[in-house]
Amino acid sequence: MKAVILAAGEGVRCRPLTLTRSKVMLPVANKPTVEYVVRALHDSGIRDIVMVVGYAKERIMNYFGNGKDFDVNIEYAEQKQQLGTAYAIKQVKDLVEGEFLVLNGDNLVSEETITDLTEKHTEGISILTAARADATGYALVEERGGKVLKIIEGLTLKDVHNVNTGIYIFGPDIFDAIEETLKSDLGEFGITDSIQQMVDSGYGVHACRTDHTWMDVIHSWNLLGVNARILEDIHESVHGTAEVDGTIKGRVVVGSGSIIGAGSYIKGPAIIGRDCEIGPNVVIAPSTSIGDNVTIEPFTYIRNSVILDNTYVGSGSTIKNSIIGENNLIESHFITESGNNLMIELEGVLHHADELGTVLGDGNRVGCNVSTAAGTLVGTECRIETGAVIRKQIPPHALVM
Repeated sequence: MKAVILAAGEGVRCRPLTLTRSKVMLPVANKPTVEYVVRALHDSGIRDIVMVVGYAKERIMNYFGNGKDFDVNIEYAEQKQQLGTAYAIKQVKDLVEGEFLVLNGDNLVSEETITDLTEKHTEGISILTAARADATGYALVEERGGKVLKIIEGLTLKDVHNVNTGIYIFGPDIFDAIEETLKSDLGEFGITDSIQQMVDSGYGVHACRTDHTWMDVIHSWNLLGVNARILEDIHESVHGTAEVDGTIKGRVVVGSGSIIGAGSYIKGPAIIGRDCEIGPNVVIAPSTSIGDNVTIEPFTYIRNSVILDNTYVGSGSTIKNSIIGENNLIESHFITESGNNLMIELEGVLHHADELGTVLGDGNRVGCNVSTAAGTLVGTECRIETGAVIRKQIPPHALVM
């Protein structure tokens, strides 16, 4: 059975991080989200993969190539228009035969998650569901005895907590249903519309439940919780060829060529990439991921944060519950205020964040003594002058004085 990974979306709700990369390439514990999907497929015995790419496709294709480095075979199909998941799946019609598996590239799954569906599938269409106490934003699956009765989008139903994970097994008949869906005037064509059409016509559509790993990155700040969860799976400390003069406690992975300076204290779970320079006298608290070629100057404190590749953080900084993009130059005494139960505006719509400091996009230059209010989103390639206090969202290419 081939697997189809949907990886064409931009991920508007994950801006500013997705201004320069697709959502599936957002890093969790220093690996792109979609890499966890590829590895889970491999471990479940599925080696033939079709990736549907679109937005920022070159970054995905350069990273995975033909899949040889991941011991899988990868083909690519391009979705040139963002017209929904039904339109995306249509692009693989000539690349699959018989039954095939479909997954989203921005959901973290495990081998067990996939086999929960593949081992229970018998015939027709199978949908993988998961229980969620809060089903807001998810499609609900109403079923009886494993038979799907209805897929409900945009509503909540009393006593229905089974959400659609977006993981399916389809046969060739799905393409006929997709063609019918594409004739409608929906504007964006979801595969759930095609599935509901097949349910209504009496086609066998079945639901299977998983209690294994299925984590969804909806907003950029969701990376913090997902990152913390994945870091918990670190079983032991690995320091490679790193030079460690500081103190490491708990499970911490340090990449080759990195230097942990004297007086620095790192408490896991945490991961530090290759060729980093940390400290001296830096504190890195649990649930923190630091990418490759990152410099953290002395007397800086970092907790529950994600710092991407090629970033410099000046001395005396405090970064909590924050995501710092690639290629940022941050001078000394950068402070991110953190808050709880925040409402953050994206594209004119308010979204809830349980806890967040700052999300800083790629390629910014931040002067000394800059502080940011809780929930601040800063775009890409901004210049923030010394002493600035940021209390609102900053668009790309802005100058803040």
